Amino acid sequence: MKPNVGIQEKNLKGIIKLLSSLLADDVVLYTKTRKFHWNVKGESFMELHLLFEGQYKELEEEIDEVAERINKLGGDTIGTLQEFTALTSIKEHPGKYPSQREMLKELLTDHETVIKELRKDVDECADKFKDAGTTDFLTKLMEDHETIAWKLRRYLN
Repeated sequence: MKPNVGIQEKNLKGIIKLLSSLLADDVVLYTKTRKFHWNVKGESFMELHLLFEGQYKELEEEIDEVAERINKLGGDTIGTLQEFTALTSIKEHPGKYPSQREMLKELLTDHETVIKELRKDVDECADKFKDAGTTDFLTKLMEDHETIAWKLRRYLN
């Protein structure tokens, strides 16, 4: 049954498409963060191991929230690696195991990519799709990514 929540069906489709791309970015970023958690080495091993663990746990919660938002709006949530890979804007580097500093830089770049996309999505949801709920939802997620980016940036100063 389609939701009757005051949003035109064409707008719901646009919002679901936008959320699906965010979901793909989050899943790829989650996977990369776990990889770095598993493979970090060096002097600050435990600190970064725990930092990355906290970040992938935050992403795991966000992934679930985004997937549920898609369902609330009447969409089907993507869920295969092929679908995530097709929609993500996050770059993967198979077979590469960077240094601690490079891990931090890469994750920072990825979170900043998500933040920039979320800024566009917030405007689109407000202006084009007239969906205050998703606008607020995305704003909160953007703030969460900004906090993670800030923490990563502090390691690189």
